[in-house]
Amino acid sequence: MKLLFIYNADSGKLNALFDIAHKALSPATYRCDLCSLTHDTFAEKARWKRFREETDLDLEILHKDEFERRASDGSFDYPVILKADDDGLSLFMSRDEIARLADVDALIRAIEERTK
Repeated sequence: MKLLFIYNADSGKLNALFDIAHKALSPATYRCDLCSLTHDTFAEKARWKRFREETDLDLEILHKDEFERRASDGSFDYPVILKADDDGLSLFMSRDEIARLADVDALIRAIEERTK
């Protein structure tokens, strides 16, 4: 099993600069709750990075344009966390579930609880 983390942001340096500016100038209107949980304005949060590096789970992080080029039929609301296994892709955590998480620790706890 692999978990796919799909951010509601496009890849590339220019898009990253726009996202940084948006998060800095108007964080309340930033449209990717997953990014807000896992990243500060300029970099990945240390707690999230440590979790990614130490977990035994197979994690893949993608921007929505990267994911849609590979696999999407357009039926997902981003951000989203999907489970990929022999049966294909299935919803692991929806956009609304992600939005309700208070912080990166809550995200990590939810992942650990759902993968036991």
